[in-house]
Amino acid sequence: MQPIHVPVLLEECIELISPEGEPFENDALMIDSTLGEGGHSQAFLERFGNLRICGIDADGAIQSRARERLSRFEGRVEFFNEWFDEFYANYPSGLKRPNLILFDLGISIFHYELSGRGFSFRGEEPLDMRLDGSKKTSAAEIVNGFDEESLANLIFLYGEEKFSRRIARTICERRAVKKIETSAELAELIYGAVPQNARHGKIHPATRTFQALRIAVNEELSRLPRALFDAFNVLEAGGKMGVITFHSLEDRIVKNFFRNLGRECVCPPNVAACVCGGKPCAEILTRKPVAPSDGEIKRNPPSRSAKLRVVRKITDAGKMRLCGETF
Repeated sequence: MQPIHVPVLLEECIELISPEGEPFENDALMIDSTLGEGGHSQAFLERFGNLRICGIDADGAIQSRARERLSRFEGRVEFFNEWFDEFYANYPSGLKRPNLILFDLGISIFHYELSGRGFSFRGEEPLDMRLDGSKKTSAAEIVNGFDEESLANLIFLYGEEKFSRRIARTICERRAVKKIETSAELAELIYGAVPQNARHGKIHPATRTFQALRIAVNEELSRLPRALFDAFNVLEAGGKMGVITFHSLEDRIVKNFFRNLGRECVCPPNVAACVCGGKPCAEILTRKPVAPSDGEIKRNPPSRSAKLRVVRKITDAGKMRLCGETF
């Protein structure tokens, strides 16, 4: 039996991002910006009989699993195989504005256990990590091609790994003898690079480095601010947007963007007088991020670092860009 991804914070999402009031309850459109295997979408479709969903995913392989999972909702689901930032930047002209938007920025169990692309350090797989196979740069090309300083900076910045320089040095020493080609090979190198007392913590010593490589390969942090801004402007007034993050770098981007949406003035400090109109663009529905319960963490350990933030739109955020501050 193949493993199925368990959607995190599911009940919290349904409670906070549910369609409510006219016109949403009769003709609501939700965009699942990170469809994955379709877990969140399935729950929303089951709970709200008049809801339609557009599912976006850059990975055609995992989207095919979602198509099968959601096949019984034929006529209520439309699929788009592309990156979410590109979708929102070129929003289809024939598609109505959505009432609900959800981003779940986690990586599916499919990618770790079934994709064969080296996302997990527990398997002997090609060191790839591309969600979209058409992208040019793989994790192997970064590991074998970046100079030591650039590699160390990447691991520190995107992985928040305090042993980044030791890890980068070990990688460069090994690749001078033999190209690093598999996930297992890289994980073993990292295990040997960190101090002995750091090898047996709560997470594997390679966890943060693998996270950093995945983020870099798929340009995750550079895509996110653009996607949030364009998605919010596409959203129907009164609609809700929720974002689930899994590490501090993502959450910082979302927190700052939502905070700016809720401000009465979003002009930067060097502007002498307010030019943005002095009105908030959104109502923040989660003053503090929503975290999984102890029960959910016990049932689904990968949920432990998840955080959900939700806003309700009042008006477009175009003024924020004019003020030079989009997130």
